Amino acid sequence: MFGLGWPEIVIITIVTILIFGPKKIPELGGVLGKSLKNFQEGMKKSDKDDHSDKENLD
Repeated sequence: MFGLGWPEIVIITIVTILIFGPKKIPELGGVLGKSLKNFQEGMKKSDKDDHSDKENLD
């Protein structure tokens, strides 16, 4: 996973909890999930647009 081992993941998790607090973590997870979903949908739409543009050129 991105070249990260368990020690690095644990350190990142601890620092995140210290910075944001345990009550904000679920909220941040939800925002991150929605952002990733929107990004993926945008990529799919972009791929469809690219394919339709190539078909129109033929």
